[in-house]
Amino acid sequence: MRKIDCKEIIEAVKKACIEANRYLPEDVKLEIEKRYKEETWPMAKEILGKIGENIEIARKEKMALCQDTGMVTVFVEIGQEVHIINGSLEEAINEGVRQGYTEGYLRKSVVQDPLNRINTKDNTPAVINYNIIPGDKFKIIIAPKGFGSENMSQLKMLKPADGIEGVKDFVIKTVEDAGANPCPPIVVGVGIGGTFDKVASLAKKALVRPLSKRNGNEYYRNLEEELLDEINKLGIGPQGFGGKTTALAVNIETYPTHIAGLPVAVNINCHVTRFKEVEL
Repeated sequence: MRKIDCKEIIEAVKKACIEANRYLPEDVKLEIEKRYKEETWPMAKEILGKIGENIEIARKEKMALCQDTGMVTVFVEIGQEVHIINGSLEEAINEGVRQGYTEGYLRKSVVQDPLNRINTKDNTPAVINYNIIPGDKFKIIIAPKGFGSENMSQLKMLKPADGIEGVKDFVIKTVEDAGANPCPPIVVGVGIGGTFDKVASLAKKALVRPLSKRNGNEYYRNLEEELLDEINKLGIGPQGFGGKTTALAVNIETYPTHIAGLPVAVNINCHVTRFKEVEL
């Protein structure tokens, strides 16, 4: 049995929150640079250039990439042979978020009740997803997500007869409806299958898959590429000013579902697609 102290978890989460908000993943940065070189519409090219400048300023000055430092989603993979000692795992994660957002001077955006709207003043609680796996590995992915893009996400319970065309139409319509609101160029997370709650989680999980890593299933890999092409043909462009760079990637995650259902969820992320992975 491997033991992990809560103090280690707090420290790891604290650092991950700060770094995720300051430093864009390298593959997202490279994709933006690639799109900048390929973009032909002057306004779009200029905006992509400004986004690149912002990434560098945040890195050099150790500042947040965006003023909306988001609500923190956490994905935990914990081995069956891991024993957490000296406290509660959930409390340790939230304490790490609390310390990270305080020490990193990150905006606190979480309210303790969705209707009373009283700010918790430390950006907790995080939304935590647990996955129990064999062995003694322990991995955490910290993914802060702003609500300019989160608010543009949608879920639909399609009928099996709607098939692949229904899925494609829904994904493209969701991006079209979102327009400039999620600060394009965007990353589109798509969940297909499962249940009402599972499909939303799949779409969220799709956003923490590196852009350089395509779906392992050839059918869905091809669908990712087709949807990306169709989305970029919409002409929304960076910040909604036109051009051929509306999205940087489409990531699809799937799960088995019921014979009577075809759940689909689209979770949109802005170009600041932030996440930080830590293994203890």
